[in-house]
Amino acid sequence: METNRQFVELSTKVDSLEKSVIVKDIFIKRIQYILSGDTTEEFVNIERDINITQNDPGNETELKRINPIDSQFRAEFDEMDFSTLENDVEEELPFLFSPISGYVSQSYNLNENHLGVDIVTKDNEPVKCVTDGTVIFADWTREYGYVIAVQHRSNLISVYKHNAKLLKKVGNFVGEGEIISIIGNSGELTDGPHLHFELWYNGSSLNPEEFVLF
Repeated sequence: METNRQFVELSTKVDSLEKSVIVKDIFIKRIQYILSGDTTEEFVNIERDINITQNDPGNETELKRINPIDSQFRAEFDEMDFSTLENDVEEELPFLFSPISGYVSQSYNLNENHLGVDIVTKDNEPVKCVTDGTVIFADWTREYGYVIAVQHRSNLISVYKHNAKLLKKVGNFVGEGEIISIIGNSGELTDGPHLHFELWYNGSSLNPEEFVLF
């Protein structure tokens, strides 16, 4: 009886972990589509790309439960109130390495929907990762040119836009201070070579200058 009880507890834990993996994979897919600016129907049905659901009827029920949330995610994201978090956020976030040395030409400004900082420096300067993490997006977008985004611990995501060249691919693990791209002037929303750098924590934007010394 004790063995059976332990078996049931372990089965429950495994099931919970599987659901957590599904939700995390969907979250990462959503971030990738948002950064690429994709608003097509494929964005709504991204859970179809998650291999863990193959040949597992039990997970299909879970995805049907998640699907209504997924179908409204884009609208909720667009309507989200982007605001800085309380001071205790600093205690949860790791120390952040400066992605590049230069001067801030445009600061973080919610009122102007500028959810990051623009750093100007010399040409062909390497862009470095602010802390350990995994690349979740590395591609070209019409507005921001070459963009790379890295998922870190503590639900933190760093985003680097307008690059001239990307040196890492999706799925690559990168260390703190590791070179991930080269500064550039790519994309429509740029008026000169610079790095547009953003920080996101639990779905909300942060002012990078409060966590990084440029």
